[in-house]
Amino acid sequence: MEWYCVYTKPGGELAANQYLQELLGLETYYPRLKRQKTIRRVRRWVISSLFPRYLFCRLNRVTHQQAARYAPHIVDLVQFGERPTVVDDSIIEELRRWAGDEVDVVTLRPKLRPGDGVEIIEGPLRGLQALFQEALGDNDRVVLLLAALSYQPRVVLDRAQIAVAG
Repeated sequence: MEWYCVYTKPGGELAANQYLQELLGLETYYPRLKRQKTIRRVRRWVISSLFPRYLFCRLNRVTHQQAARYAPHIVDLVQFGERPTVVDDSIIEELRRWAGDEVDVVTLRPKLRPGDGVEIIEGPLRGLQALFQEALGDNDRVVLLLAALSYQPRVVLDRAQIAVAG
């Protein structure tokens, strides 16, 4: 059993993943990206494919290749030449490590540097401008200097409550 990269029809990653797992009983890895996006002036978390039209499947090429290639929502296995290309186990493990706590979901947050301007988008301080000072140990909490007041008090908030000022 080796890992292979599966090329799907547009938007077919999730359906192909479910088919390979549930009907063929194969192990798959479908990494997704969670990021903040503004939709109709509202900041929301959206989840999309990390590699659009691709997912990974562990299979025995001799016994499962044809079933996987001709499954619904799948175009083919990625290949160079006449054989599907094997994806090294270390690449899958590194992607899983990088994905973090949520299963198969990579959360993308903008990198902030001290002095970057941010806006507080949630909570009682919503709408205030601030300067990013530092991320605390867990990176989900941040220290900000409020720019609206003359002496710039320090405030600690959840990272989800701020957005890069634009």
